[in-house]
Amino acid sequence: MADAAAQGAERAAGAVGRRREAAAAGHTGDAAKARSYLHDPDPMVRSSALRALERAGDLAGQQLAGALDDPAAAVRMTALELAACRSDVTAAAAASLLADDDHRVVEAAAWACGEKVSASGHAPAGHAPAGHAPASGHAGASGSETAAVVEALVRVARSHADALCRESAVAALGAISDRAGLPAILAGLDDKPEVRRRAVIALAPFDGPEVDAALLRASTDRDKQVRAAAAELRGV
Repeated sequence: MADAAAQGAERAAGAVGRRREAAAAGHTGDAAKARSYLHDPDPMVRSSALRALERAGDLAGQQLAGALDDPAAAVRMTALELAACRSDVTAAAAASLLADDDHRVVEAAAWACGEKVSASGHAPAGHAPAGHAPASGHAGASGSETAAVVEALVRVARSHADALCRESAVAALGAISDRAGLPAILAGLDDKPEVRRRAVIALAPFDGPEVDAALLRASTDRDKQVRAAAAELRGV
């Protein structure tokens, strides 16, 4: 037992060292060093290698797309964060992870979809969850790709078991501002408080009698923050 514990500690220490080396390679521009860690057995080392290559300006779109299929959720999340700012990874590739088994990946995928599609110029940038920087200056999705992404986001917003995933999907639909997503945003006003708050904000790009009625109803919501957001959008 003691030997096994010692070996485990040694492996952990080794992984920490490799992660630091990968991160340092990104800051020094040593792309070859960072690339050598892309297939490390430790997922956090692989994540650091992806970030390092991006920082060094040497992360290929094919490498990033491949990381979306990594067996570790942490690596898939890192890949989604980086892909949100890249035109060489499609919004459809990010949307494929809206069906991921890990709710953290689904949340990150919804955010990435909102960033990538809204970057096409059809809508303002979306809400970035903690740890994610807003995307800017990159190409967005085509019209047909947008329709497919919106459809996938609607499924998450309406039926995902995790409230954070539903909230993130509602935020992405608001960022994309496609009217096909409006019914799912309106449905979010009957969800948990955090989803209702996000749904009110997501209504900002839309107009019409159904939106006015929804904001009026939200202005009497039992949650104070929902009421405040609705009042701000109504201008009262």
